[in-house]
Parts: sequence; structure tokens; C-alpha cells
Amino acid sequence: MLEIANPVGFGVSVSAALFVGILVCLAAGRWIGKRSLAGYGATGSQPIGSLETAVFALMGLLIAFTFSGALERFDTRRAQAVVEANAIGTAWLRLELLPAEELPKIREALRAYVDSRIATYQRLPDLAAARAELARSRALQVEVWKLAAAAATRPQSRPGTEGLVLAALNEMFDIATTRVAATQIHPPEIVYAMLMGLALAAALLAGYQSAGEKVIDWMHQFSFAAIVSLTVYVILDIEYPRLGLVRLDEIDQLLINVRAGMK
Repeated sequence: MLEIANPVGFGVSVSAALFVGILVCLAAGRWIGKRSLAGYGATGSQPIGSLETAVFALMGLLIAFTFSGALERFDTRRAQAVVEANAIGTAWLRLELLPAEELPKIREALRAYVDSRIATYQRLPDLAAARAELARSRALQVEVWKLAAAAATRPQSRPGTEGLVLAALNEMFDIATTRVAATQIHPPEIVYAMLMGLALAAALLAGYQSAGEKVIDWMHQFSFAAIVSLTVYVILDIEYPRLGLVRLDEIDQLLINVRAGMK
């Protein structure tokens, strides 16, 4: 998982640096183009329209893939939250199969576990606090498992109780691990470096092509820089939800609702 001390500031810094970099590359490309025109004349300089088109096409393709991938992973995380809420609800209901005298302490441990799971996501974007809460959740997993396993093997337990209860708890713990793993699944960082490099290269070529124009079209140049840098910011924000402006707070309400029903 990418280590970011200030996620919102990181995304803004990257997009701002890209915005300035694109403008600089546009100016540099125009300067190089003018030098070429001055040295070789309008007929001596080689047109690079096809190269510019290819670079822009490649940049657009990479933006499309990274944006689509980020959205797909974002939707996966939301679906996993639904699965976890259902798994917790199922495990809570199956505790009824355990001996009545064992239920209070097991239920209390499971409530504490769910509270910890909710708190883990509420701690974000403070990564250190979230990791500390996650460690507490894992400790509570062990406690819940030991209590439930001991109760399920009591002589007074009904036949089949052990399999039903422990299977539900196992599914509940597995989806928690899956959700943690999902936060660490991202494209290689070189993909984002390549995307920004292509944006700068495209700006350089576009500036070169504009060398023959007498007046600089600032509107187009600022619009191009703003659109590309904003797109990269949105991709990063979706790729790392909870660490920036994109949040999953609404889907977290499912866990909160399940916890509210654990009376």
C-alpha cells in the first residue's frame, strides 16, 4: 500500500505539479519549434503530426485503462463491504445454536469485534491509527473463535452446531482479510509514472506543433493542462479511497446497521 502521510495533499501536489509541468513542456516545445523554424525554415522542418497523434492516443488509452481499473477496484471494495455485513449478520444469528449460558460472553466479544471493524475504517486516513485498530480486530478474532469453539463442543450443544457456527465465523474472518488485501491491490507505480510522462511528452509535441502560430492560444493550453492534471487526480483519489476526497462512508453504514441489530 502506498505510504502517504497526507493523502489529500499528495493528490493535489501531484496534479498541481503535472499542471505546471504540462505548461512548461508546451512552452519548451514551442521554443524548440521556433528554433527549428529559424534554422531550417518552414519547409525544412519535419512535421511530427503523426507522432503527436500516436502519443496522444497512447495517453488516452492509458488514462482509460487506469480510470476503468480504479473504478472496478472501487466497486469491488463496496461489494466486499456488503459481503462482510452479511457474514457478520449470519454469524450473529448462528450463535443462538450455542448453549444459552455461553452466549453472553461470546456475544460481547463479537460486538467488540464489530465495533473494532467499524472503527478501523473510521480511523482513516490516519494509517497508523487504522493499523492499530486492525491489530485489535485480529486479537478479537482469536478471542471470539476460542469462545465459540469451546461452547460448540460442550456436551449440551446440539448436533451440527460446531460446523454451522464455526463456518460462519470463518467466513466472517475471511472477508475481513479479503478487504484488507483489497486495499493493497493497485497497479504498479510505474504505470502512473508512465501516464504522467506521456502527458508531458504530448505537451512537448503539441507545443512544437504550435511554433508556427504567431499568437499563443492560452485558453487551449491551460484547458489541456487542467483537464489532464484533474483526471490524474481523480484516478489517484478513486484508486486510494478513504485516503482522499473519495470515501466509502455510505457503504460503511451497512456494518453500523448490523451492529445496531446485535442486541
